[in-house]
Amino acid sequence: MIKLGQIGIGHNHGAKKLEAARKFPSLFEIVGYAEPDEGWIGSRGKLSAYEGIHRMELEELIEKCDALLIESDIWNLDKYAKMCLEAGKHIHMDKPSGASPEVFGEILSLAESKGLIVQMGYMYRYNNAIMKTFEKVKNGELGEIFSINAEMSTFHSPYYKEWLKNFNGGIMYILGSHLVDLIVYILGEPKKTTSFLKSTGLDGIEFEDNNLAVLEYDKAIARIFVSSVEVNGWGRRQFMVSGSLGTIDIKPIENNCHMTYSDLEIAKNSYEDMKQIENVSDIPKDCRYDMMMQDFYSYIIGEKENPFTYEHEYKVQKVLSDIVGGIGYRNKKPMY
Repeated sequence: MIKLGQIGIGHNHGAKKLEAARKFPSLFEIVGYAEPDEGWIGSRGKLSAYEGIHRMELEELIEKCDALLIESDIWNLDKYAKMCLEAGKHIHMDKPSGASPEVFGEILSLAESKGLIVQMGYMYRYNNAIMKTFEKVKNGELGEIFSINAEMSTFHSPYYKEWLKNFNGGIMYILGSHLVDLIVYILGEPKKTTSFLKSTGLDGIEFEDNNLAVLEYDKAIARIFVSSVEVNGWGRRQFMVSGSLGTIDIKPIENNCHMTYSDLEIAKNSYEDMKQIENVSDIPKDCRYDMMMQDFYSYIIGEKENPFTYEHEYKVQKVLSDIVGGIGYRNKKPMY
């Protein structure tokens, strides 16, 4: 059994991650959590995820745990990650990394040198349709990949948009990171990135809320679109992969997940919509992180090897940094 703790409760995914870990008492003993910021204790400390969980001082928690979930404000993620790794602890770190590629690379090198697990919190890695896409790409069913179209938008409240003003790249930094992760896993690091980071100024809030990035490869092009102002943006979240032999289209990506597949045998008429619906089970919202936490355990005990290598995690942060013009903060104002 892994002795597990959580550092920080300020990340938007933090409570749900701990809830997921608590579902598996045969895998994890929950030691406690640490949150130095009283603002977060007042805002989220009474959430059900933390009921019956002992709040501890940071150093004590790290000492007593085998592994930790790093779920702080984004700008503190890497600081806490480094503390845990220096103490010889495995980490699950939420996304995106808050550091420059150079600093994040040093953290990953530290983990690799100590043989410690770093699992990043990109949840679409555990989406059934995405996993099926990875499988079809890997076994060559789609042929040579020449195009990926990825969209992940929402219609955000003014409250949330004020928080997004903290970050270089605005919503591209927060949501676009998920899509960068998937694209880099399939195509690797691009030769060139070009960004169009626009502000609509809606609700009187100026930040990059309407964004497009184009990633160029030798033969392939990948497009990332993310917006904070798209009505029914959730319903249009899409991941489409096109190759010389076939096309996969996932839209919406989750809740409700819908995936179609077409190849040269199915699409015999180029002027008709010819495809088949793929049978992929949707993951309920309250189970979104279950498989992720189970894999974290399996990586730690050596039962599975993390397919998302240290090198991959570094490339994701590097490409994201290129897209947003450098990882940086205009403010560090929490969302409580």
